[in-house]
Amino acid sequence: MVKAVMLALAASFCTATSSVCQRLGAATAPGGERFSPRLLLYLVRQPIWLAGIGSMILGFVFQVAALHYGDLALVQPILATELLFVFAYMAVIGTGRVARHDWLAAAAMAAGLGVFLFTASPSGGHLHAPATFWWLAGISALGLALVAALVAFTPMRRGVAPSPGRKAATLGVATGISWGFLAAVIKELSSHTSSGFAIFLTWSPYVLVVVGAASMLLSAHAFQAGPLAASQPGFTIVDPLVASLLGVFIFAEHLQLSPFAVVIEAAALGALVAGVVAISRSQLVQGQTHEDEAGLRPMPAALDVRDAAG
Repeated sequence: MVKAVMLALAASFCTATSSVCQRLGAATAPGGERFSPRLLLYLVRQPIWLAGIGSMILGFVFQVAALHYGDLALVQPILATELLFVFAYMAVIGTGRVARHDWLAAAAMAAGLGVFLFTASPSGGHLHAPATFWWLAGISALGLALVAALVAFTPMRRGVAPSPGRKAATLGVATGISWGFLAAVIKELSSHTSSGFAIFLTWSPYVLVVVGAASMLLSAHAFQAGPLAASQPGFTIVDPLVASLLGVFIFAEHLQLSPFAVVIEAAALGALVAGVVAISRSQLVQGQTHEDEAGLRPMPAALDVRDAAG
């Protein structure tokens, strides 16, 4: 169990590092007022962004290793500490404006998500699901992600552009939905890994590539759009919640629904919602200038990604 905990913490640290690096790389990208695949062409030339992708891959490796030594119910809640690692980065290399209530909000979100996942403890279920369920899940996930992306770029009042915080938050939610669906596809794909070449005769590897590319594009725009404190909750919270719901719907997994478990789960979700509301009102999300909206202090000249880019 100790190995699983340490590996899960390492995975959480790597994914937090990935978020910070990708935000630093995307913050200087032009064209933030529109949604375009060209953003990725810009980012692949940014060393700091590529370092973030490498850290994300390393985090995935640590997560797989953690799951080898421990159950999902143990590992997944630990991964929620990613929020705290991100705030630690912001406090150390950022403006130093991470207030105590921001830490409490992040802790409430991480603890709420972790306790909910640990208590609900999805288990059982089937390896495969009927095509009808996959179509319903895919259309629903696509529809919700599209709605969130449209909200991000649609002015609430005529002539008033969406705020960076709102854009980052809603694109973070869209990304979390996409990642949650991607997790379900990966589970389907994993059931065919012993089939050899026959795995390429199934639909899952091709959907994995398409949804993975779309998820990367969404996350890149979320990082570009505004504060990391706004986009990160969508990444960290929406992803596992959507994955858990899809596990129940698609694979018929079972959640713990005893009266005691339901009370704990409801309290955990309440703490999660309270944390989200608190962080949405934070100066980390609302009170930033354009230059410092990442919640990160501009890096020293020798390390400034803009200088490195030329």
